[in-house]
Amino acid sequence: MKKDFSRNNTFFYLTIMVVAMFLVFAMFNTNSSAPEEVKTYEFIEQASQGKIDSIRQEGSTIVGIKDGEDIIKSTFSGSTIELSDYLNNSGAGDIPIDVKPAGTNWSAIGLQVILPIVLLGVLFFFFFRSAGGAGKQAFSFGKSKARLASPDKSKVTFGDVAGVEEAKEELEEIVDFLKSPQKFHDLGARIPRGVLLVGPPGTGKTLLAKAIAGEAGAPFYSISASEFVEMFVGVGAARVRDLFEKAKLTPPSIIFIDEIDAVGRHRGAGMGGGHDEREQTLNQILSEMDGFDTSTNVIVLAATNRPDILDPALLRPGRFDRHIVIDYPDIKGRAAILQIHARGKPMANPGDLEVIARETPGSSGADLANLLNEAALLAARRNRKDVSLQELEDASDRVKMGPERKTRVISQKEKELTAYHESGHALVARMLPNADPVHKVSIIARGRMGGWTSLLPTEDRHLYTKAQLSDTLTILLGGRVAEEIIFKEVTTGAQSDLEQATKLARRMMTEYGMSEKLGPRTFGQKQELVFLGREISEQRDYGDQLADKIDEEMHSFIQLAYKRAQDILVKNKKKLKELAEELIVKETLTGEDLKKIFEGLAPQAAS
Repeated sequence: MKKDFSRNNTFFYLTIMVVAMFLVFAMFNTNSSAPEEVKTYEFIEQASQGKIDSIRQEGSTIVGIKDGEDIIKSTFSGSTIELSDYLNNSGAGDIPIDVKPAGTNWSAIGLQVILPIVLLGVLFFFFFRSAGGAGKQAFSFGKSKARLASPDKSKVTFGDVAGVEEAKEELEEIVDFLKSPQKFHDLGARIPRGVLLVGPPGTGKTLLAKAIAGEAGAPFYSISASEFVEMFVGVGAARVRDLFEKAKLTPPSIIFIDEIDAVGRHRGAGMGGGHDEREQTLNQILSEMDGFDTSTNVIVLAATNRPDILDPALLRPGRFDRHIVIDYPDIKGRAAILQIHARGKPMANPGDLEVIARETPGSSGADLANLLNEAALLAARRNRKDVSLQELEDASDRVKMGPERKTRVISQKEKELTAYHESGHALVARMLPNADPVHKVSIIARGRMGGWTSLLPTEDRHLYTKAQLSDTLTILLGGRVAEEIIFKEVTTGAQSDLEQATKLARRMMTEYGMSEKLGPRTFGQKQELVFLGREISEQRDYGDQLADKIDEEMHSFIQLAYKRAQDILVKNKKKLKELAEELIVKETLTGEDLKKIFEGLAPQAAS
């Protein structure tokens, strides 16, 4: 702070000095009694009229004097003899001419010469002063920007990571090697040179790397792959060399490269020379990891959610030997993650976290951390001293669907339509044998949804039967059927339901082989982004006749589900009205409200 302050003072004083010099020269150059400058013929004319007593010639300047004062001046480049001739011809030949050598105009010199030199000197002074730091940066342009994590400052350990137990077991071996490498060397074992952490965003890849740094107590260099790449070719490769040289000086050590796909993409991809810098950086990483020097004890960790685009040379044994997949946590993992993030937050009932774990299938660790933070914010907003199940569920709904739009103005008719639509979903789900229990129904708009029905899974599922998918299809169509039964018309509110039902029916036909008419085969070869599930393109491997059959079978599946939903709601029309009327009054039904309405209803037998 003092250094910056002194630099600011120096700049201030120099500015004041320059301004003062400028003012001084301007004062010298400006004279209030300076003679009036006129043309030469006007000067001669005034001399002939007797307005001038004498003339003083200084170089190319002639000055007219009256009563001892300079009154006019003019520029005359001729000699004194020529000036006398002009005066004689005009009748003023008797005016004496005093010739003096030309003086030095210091004010003009100051303004035109000295002041620019001073200004340039000030500019160069500050330029070179600031360039001192830039020069240092220029010399360190090829230096690595990796950050060295101090073992004493790293507070994250494996105890702070949950939901990825298999990955932790794999990485504990790395930690064990870093703590006692001789045990492995005595048996002739070689620890993996590189470990690639693969998984969707938010599942804890970077957190695991931090935990390794905290557990191992070894030098831990962390850097994002994008920090290698610069505009100039060769800088990235120089930074890679510098990073590995630093790590080799403190063996055994760990290098963590986050988002390695920024430099690790397939070589040769793209057009032109724009990829030369990235490819040179990748080549240097490959060389450092498994080049001629293979005796170094440097372990490279990397994280990515795009393993499909990485160069094959990066994934081969000897470089990234192990690929550890870190997927979304299961129900036990979610409960453990919630308990970790609940530390420091007063919970009204710790058992509430189990309920939230069941409500959030497919959520990542980052999603769950955000959920608990939102719950704490809601509790503070409601002036509570602890976080209850109500805040947890409201936060879960907020994270999944967006904040409530209570101020949204809707007509009574639209409110009834929404209530019957959501009641149709809920009642159909209650009556189907393979559906999850209905947990909450609401007609309060959230995000882009006018109303919503939440089911509470009893377990995590990785495999789905045809009966379960058929029931899901029926639930999706329940809202549209309820509108048709009660109001004898349909609305645009079922658009999202119909879209999901159509996609599900097509996947049952073309991907899962669940059609008896089409047989156990798939249709169309799809290319998708790994972990993202985004379909890029589909190569059609079937003819027009099969395409027609697929459409017909899809239609029959959807129509069958529509008929099942219709049968359920017509048979239980009284319960449908009771549920909708209660929903119109309370707007949100859960727990005891749903249990009371559904009392006496038993799921129908599977068809």
